[in-house]
Amino acid sequence: MSMHGHGGPMGGRSRDARVQREMNANAPEIPHLFRRIAGLFSPFRGQLIATATLVITSAGLTVIPPLLIEVAFNQGLFPPAGGPNLSLLVSMVVLMIAIWIVSAGLGVGQTYLTQTVGNKVMGILRVKLFSHLQSMELAFFTRTKTGIIQSRLQNDVGGVAGVLSNTVSTVLGNTVTVLAAFVAMLILSWQLTLVAVIMLPLMVIAQRKVGQVRARIATKTQESLSEMTAITQEALSVSGIMLAKSFSQQGAEVQRYDKENKVQIGLQVRQAMSGQWFFAMVQIFLSSIPAIIYLVAGYLIAGGVDVTIGTIVAFTTVQARLLFPLMNVMQVGLDLQTSQALFARIFQYLDLVPAIADAPDATPVNPAKVGHIEFDHVTFKYPGAGADETPTLSDVSLSVKPGQFVAFVGPSGSGKTTLSYLVPRFFDVESGSVLFGGTDVRHLTADSLIANIGIVSQETYLFHATIAENLRYAKPDATDDELIKVAKAANIHDTIATFPMGYDTLVGERGYRLSGGEKQRVAIARVLLKDPSVLILDEATSSLDTVSERIVQKTLDKAARNRTTIAIAHRLSTVVNADVIFVIDGGRVVEQGTHTQLMKKKGLYSRLIAQQESVGNAT
Repeated sequence: MSMHGHGGPMGGRSRDARVQREMNANAPEIPHLFRRIAGLFSPFRGQLIATATLVITSAGLTVIPPLLIEVAFNQGLFPPAGGPNLSLLVSMVVLMIAIWIVSAGLGVGQTYLTQTVGNKVMGILRVKLFSHLQSMELAFFTRTKTGIIQSRLQNDVGGVAGVLSNTVSTVLGNTVTVLAAFVAMLILSWQLTLVAVIMLPLMVIAQRKVGQVRARIATKTQESLSEMTAITQEALSVSGIMLAKSFSQQGAEVQRYDKENKVQIGLQVRQAMSGQWFFAMVQIFLSSIPAIIYLVAGYLIAGGVDVTIGTIVAFTTVQARLLFPLMNVMQVGLDLQTSQALFARIFQYLDLVPAIADAPDATPVNPAKVGHIEFDHVTFKYPGAGADETPTLSDVSLSVKPGQFVAFVGPSGSGKTTLSYLVPRFFDVESGSVLFGGTDVRHLTADSLIANIGIVSQETYLFHATIAENLRYAKPDATDDELIKVAKAANIHDTIATFPMGYDTLVGERGYRLSGGEKQRVAIARVLLKDPSVLILDEATSSLDTVSERIVQKTLDKAARNRTTIAIAHRLSTVVNADVIFVIDGGRVVEQGTHTQLMKKKGLYSRLIAQQESVGNAT
């Protein structure tokens, strides 16, 4: 596989960060964002209706007690004639307490419903995003840091959790409360109502300005979180730790993390402080309203307007029912504006269109022609390569017959592995075609194509799970006998039998508890359990010691029987018995034939053999 670009690891990291920033900056505007957010709730209409019913009922009840307070004061405590009316006062108090008890019970039910729906929606959104990422082409993952992808799934989706859980109930409940409180205030005194609401338009304008600032900061905060997640994923993986320790770069990694952490701290402080002056002014306004009401009431009474003590007490009580819910609605408005940036980032990923997908007319692989592979004048560049860059593959034509054992050999970077990537359609060709069973792979369904191909690569990937679980990744319903059968075929069963936990042995992160040879044989057993018709061996023994290589090579020779096999070979001694050897150089097939035929030509292949023999003799 040829690599594009230059620079060391830190240069690569900077380039990755730049690409990600450009991706964010150039992201298209998300149309109808709030309509899309609302669409996430469509499967839960019944629960939303129940929630709305509870919210409206609860909100409506909250404005009744202030009206009862007016009655309690004017007719219970201070009736126009005589002493307190205790029976009426008891009735008012009992009724108010009953209303609060009912409201509290409705609130519990409302919270349960909103949290259930909100968290289910968040779960659906997270799975939807994960599922969509699974459908993306390999090139997407080669140009995007794993940590940044993880951040979208965890930080961005988690960041909108509160909005998904509380927005509907908060907006609906507080809106109903505000409207009911406004009506109650008008009933009590239109003059005092005018005083209470005169500043509200200015508060709404200020709230919008604060929300815009918070949204911008939220975007930067999530980008910083993505970078921190990427650094963590790189530096704290087993491979990253080993690399840092090998070069004594632990301090540099800590500095890199600390630098981004300081950026994150600054952004968090800015986000927390944005709008604090706004809320301080709102608080001053809310706190001042009762005092202003008392003052205005005094002037009204002095002017001959009939304003009772009960009216004043009831009004200041219901006024709180107006302003505090209104403040909650404003807070939700700020949260929505802030979360808009997060939703935009989530939908940006959901709107990505996989570059490689089944064509509308895609058909399954023809079982009668399985194993026949052909490259027809294939030219290929990796995605992102410049227009002036030399293609990785140029006008490659070759044919692999069913049941053949063929090898791709050549200098490093010649395009051998790239050829193997095109067979399972990890990438699409720029021109020409790759035929599988006589059909262009672009016209085959991905599932049927992959079902017929097994790949054993140099970098074996095992999950942090048991040996049995790693094997069953190829066939989840495989029996224990089937596992033992393929393990024996891969020459790993006897080794597994020596482990105290046998097939239930945990292999560790990326299989680090196993030796290189053991990991490769487990990987081969996994492929054998899949039982593909085509086997691709991508330098599967190049990183092993001589003893392990011989064991694994015998296993591979056995696995290759009765199936089409393509071997990308670093050590040419492993492919001398191949039916056909294709010699690749500079992205072209420069020689082909058997080992004997190529040695007689005294071309590139014979020179590569001579070089490896001289190196072997020297060691």
